[in-house]
Amino acid sequence: LFAVLVALYEEPEKPNSALDFLKHHLGASAPENPEIEALQLEVAEMKEKYEAVLEENKKLKAKLAQYEPPQDEKHGE
Repeated sequence: LFAVLVALYEEPEKPNSALDFLKHHLGASAPENPEIEALQLEVAEMKEKYEAVLEENKKLKAKLAQYEPPQDEKHGE
């Protein structure tokens, strides 16, 4: 990190974004990393599963509501 900061300081033409300069020189700008791609795929799969579980939960709550008495009757007893 120190060497990259020195390189930024010694750069004759300062970049518009120091953060982009740091990312580029630290290797953070390479999204081709297989581990990153695998994690992004896993996140996408988890989002799909999450949406499916939410939908199932909604359906089950509606089904359960058919068998439960209305809330007003419970409090009146």
